[in-house]
Formats: sequence, structure tokens, C-alpha cells
Amino acid sequence: MKKSIYELSLVLPDEILLMKSMNNTQVLFPSFTCIHHEFVRQVMEHPQKVAVELDDQSVTYDELLYYVQVLSLNLLNEQRVIVGEIVCQCVERSLSMVIGMMAIEMSGGVYCPLSPRDPQYRLHVLMKEIECRLVLVHYLTETKFINNFVSLNLDSALINSEDESHVNFDRISRVLATEYSIAYIIHTSGSTGKPKALQASHRNFSNSIYSLVHSYTFNENDTVGQIARCSFDNHIQEILGTLMIGATTVMLRPRGTTHWEYLSSVLEKKQITYMHTVPNLLYSLFAYIVKSKKQEALQYLRSLCSVGEPFNVKLLDLIKTSAIRKCRIWNFYGQTEITIASTFHLVDVAVDKKRIEIGVPLPNYQCIIQDEFSQSVVLGQEGYLFTGGVGVFAGYLGRDDLTSKALVDIDGEMFYRTGDLVKMDNKGLLHYQGRKDHQIKLHGQRIELGEIERCLLNTSVSACVAIKWDDDHLIAYVQSSHIDEEQLRKHCQSHLPHHMVPSLFIVLDKLPLNANGKIDRKHLPPPSSHFSHSLPLNYTNNSEIKTPHDEIESAVHTLWCDILQQNNISIDANIFTIGGHSLLLMQLYHRYQTTFHLETNSLSMTDLFQYPTIREHARFIFRTINTSKYLQGCWSSLHLIQ
Repeated sequence: MKKSIYELSLVLPDEILLMKSMNNTQVLFPSFTCIHHEFVRQVMEHPQKVAVELDDQSVTYDELLYYVQVLSLNLLNEQRVIVGEIVCQCVERSLSMVIGMMAIEMSGGVYCPLSPRDPQYRLHVLMKEIECRLVLVHYLTETKFINNFVSLNLDSALINSEDESHVNFDRISRVLATEYSIAYIIHTSGSTGKPKALQASHRNFSNSIYSLVHSYTFNENDTVGQIARCSFDNHIQEILGTLMIGATTVMLRPRGTTHWEYLSSVLEKKQITYMHTVPNLLYSLFAYIVKSKKQEALQYLRSLCSVGEPFNVKLLDLIKTSAIRKCRIWNFYGQTEITIASTFHLVDVAVDKKRIEIGVPLPNYQCIIQDEFSQSVVLGQEGYLFTGGVGVFAGYLGRDDLTSKALVDIDGEMFYRTGDLVKMDNKGLLHYQGRKDHQIKLHGQRIELGEIERCLLNTSVSACVAIKWDDDHLIAYVQSSHIDEEQLRKHCQSHLPHHMVPSLFIVLDKLPLNANGKIDRKHLPPPSSHFSHSLPLNYTNNSEIKTPHDEIESAVHTLWCDILQQNNISIDANIFTIGGHSLLLMQLYHRYQTTFHLETNSLSMTDLFQYPTIREHARFIFRTINTSKYLQGCWSSLHLIQ
């Protein structure tokens, strides 16, 4: 039988054996059950163990089960939730958030997190696309859904239910959810301009947790730091996964993940043993700890996991400097479509490396590398990664066309087409090489640049292209003569989440085209020149720089100069046009709280994003300080334990 040249395999027998050896990951897992069934089993084994903590608040497993059952009955009897119905939740970090997540599962619903940071327009679009009628909220988010959807205030529902002396829990036992039922939906960025609603079953999630336990990175004795935002599927591992195995979750107050002093104090005081987050956040945290000489914050860490972006050498060098002891450093790799992670690698801190491997498949996961002709590649050759095994997702909701493109049958097994380029070395370890399409990772968030471009095309622009620049910035090039940067920014802020709003909009009369008439990305003007032009006269003529007028503006100006590492900044300069990005803005938010002694949540992060100048930030701080003088008290999270 004649074959085309590209169908002939060049892989040697020893290389085939090495690939098979890498995928020899079969492990016998416990019998499959639903997430809430495993949680109840843990309650029966150690009812008095602390399940969740947040600052001075805490609940035991037994207490948490009671509140979950009460809310589940509300969802079943009052809200008429049926098995398989999607229930959204839009709340800040709180004990109520945990109760809501588990109650949705126990009532047979499908948990769908919505970020409180997203603009109202986007939240409504997401709920309509998944045909969701009910959203769980709290006092900070309930105004986002007035008159459009049925909303249930978690705190009110729990407080009003506490007076009930006779609660009939038999109704919950009749809920017919199975291991194949959908457990949750996570929205991921879509190249068509619309986010994709990804579905994972109870079986997917349970298997992924068992894989982490069998890899010895995660166990029932851990105290887990809840770091991930609700837009990451990792937050489900940190909360529901932790409760499934009987460990303890320590939550951070809202926006506490980038408040380095607070985060380091929580690591020490709560004796955190397990932390799972993106390398960008890890780098900033370790930089703070080393600079402030607070290495004692790391003393209890047993397992430190990097996920979401490539583990960079700068982070490894910083970890060495911190002199962290008795802690294993793990590099995890994976996509939401394969449920949390698919490969892992134990990082040897003592060895100097130019690049960190993504390692080998987790237990009961498999990895296959193929070229563009669907043929296996030889050792050291770059190819496309396909991931199979227990975590492969249940498809995109209502998008069978996208699901069929994402999943591929290889030798009778279903694999997810990651789109990532990898290669395997002679030790059987996988190395991440990047991508050839326009999907990127920014601060751990997966972003389809096409979604940003589609948003911009809904304005008067005739053409546009978005790129990632210098690891930290999104840049949008726009072809138009009728719109300016401020109008483009406001449009994006009202339609996209904060992490997808470009740092800089470069408006051109005409975008460069290649011979085929397509936008030529290689010939776009470098963003660096536009960043410098955004500074008043390149800061060479100080008379043109608008200086602070009062003490608050002066203090804010000092903080900006420190964080942006610049000597002088005009009070009207836009932070995004002088090298700033969302992570730096969140650092400013926490510095404001510390410097001006502001109450938690008294300053709006949304306002800081929408009005990103020193003058406007100082105005908001002044207003917050004056308002607090007349308030006798302030709102606080629900205290479940008095």
C-alpha cells in the first residue's frame, strides 16, 4: 500500500517506548461519587475539624454542612432549582461564597461563577447566553442584577433560615445527581468574540482531585490558601476540592491576594501548607518577602504550586534567595478543558536552568505530541500537544461545533487539542514551547485576542489587532480617524473584564498589510515608542508636568512613582499609557488602603480602573475619607460563628 511521505513515521522504537512509558499513569481511584457526597463523607469522619477560615471567622465541617443544607433547601423549595439547572453566583470572597458553591452542588444545580469585577453589561450577557434565571449575590453585588434576573441574597437567606427549629433535610436526599452530571461551568475567552461556557462533570472534577492527591502534592492534612479568583477553575479545587478530601481552606479577604503584607501574615498566622497560584503573583509575593525580610511567612509551606503561565527562571532565582526550606516547588501545566492540570514537574531549586519543564502527565492523564499531519514526532522535535484521560471536559455548552474541533479521537480515546507546542527530551519530560495562534496568557488569565478585537470592531474602527507586549501589557492597534483612546478605553471597560482591557490603544490612519491583504503584525510600530510619547514631553520639560496640589495628591503621586519606578509623573497621566497594568493597579489599591487607613471595600476598584490618573484617585480617596467620618459603622461579611 502506497503512503504519502508525510504519513511515514520517523519515530524510532526506543522513542515510542519512552512515550508509552511517560503515559503509563494508570492508578486505581476510589469509586466515583458526586462532589457533595464526598463532602458529607468528610463531615462524618471529622465533624469538628475546621473546614473554612477567613480572618477571624471560621466554620467546622459539621457547621458548614448545616448551612449548606439550609441553603440547598431554599434553592429546591423556594427557588425551584431542578437537577442540571445552571445557577450563577456573583460574590466576593466570604464564607457565604463557600456555602453557596456547595449548596448549588447539593441541590443538583450547576455552579457558574461570575466575577464581581466584570462590568454589568458583560455579566448580563453571560447569564443570557447560558439561559440562567437565578443568581446568588450578596450586598456588594445585588444591584448588578436588579429587575433583570431572579437574585437570592446569600447572607439574608442564611440569616433568615437560622430561626427555623425544624428543618426537613429528607428533600435533599431525593436529588438525583450522578457522577456524570455537570458540576460546574467556567467561561473562557473565545476567539469569535464570545466567551465559551465550558462544562465539567462531577466525575471530571473528582478524578482531577484524586490525581493531585496521588501525585503527593495535595492531601487531607493540608491547610490550603485560597488564592485564585472565581474566573479561574483553580478556585474550585481550592474550595470544593479541599472539602472533598477533608483538608482546611483559608480564604483571603476580598482583593487580599495582592496585598503582600496581609498575604504574608496570613501564610504565617494560619500556617498555610499548600498554595497554588500563577508565577506572576508568586514573584511579587516572594519579592516582598525577601525585601521586607519576612521569610518566617514561608515556614509552614509544604507544597508550592505554579500554574497558569510558564514558570520563569527569575522566579526560581527569587525562590532561592528566599531560602525557603522543607517545601516542594511544583510546576503545573493544563487548561480548563482538562480540569485544573494535566502535567506536573518537581522543580529542583538547586539546579540552574534556562527553562523549567512542564514534566510528565498526572496520574490517569495521557499526553501525545503530533505534527501538523497528525504523525508522532521524534525526540526533541516540536509538535502539538493533545491531552487525554480522566479530566477531559464534557464540552462547550450549546457549542457542539466548537466541541468537535476541540476534542479528537486518538486510538479510541478522547483527547483535547490544546493548541500548545511542546517537545519531549530524552528523559521523557515535556517542555512548553509556546503557541502559533493568537491565544495568550496574561497574569495567568487565558485570553483570546480575537475577543478583544471583536469588541473594538463594535465601535467606529474599520480594522484592529491586539497583541501581548513585554509579558505584562495588552496593546490594541486601531485603524480609525473618528475615535480617540479615551473613547476606546471606556467602551472596552464597559464590555470586557478588567484583565482584557488593553493598556494602550494606538490609533493609526492605516494598519500595515502584507502581500495577501492581511494585517502585517511584524510591521506594526513598536509599543515602546507610544508609551514614551504618552508621557508629557517625554518628561524633559518639567514645566509642562502637572504637579500635585495638596497632601493627598502628593501621597498618591509618591506611591505611583514607587510602584511604576519613575521619578516624576503628571497628575493627569493615565497609568495604562505610562507602563502600568491591572496587577500594578491592584497593588496601588492596597497601598492606598494602608497609607490612608481606609476600611476594606470602602474604595471602589472599578472607579480606579475607569479613572486611572493621580488626580482622580486622590479625589476618590478624599471622598472616601470624608464619608467615613460620618459613618458610625460599616458593612461587614456575614459572621456565621458568633
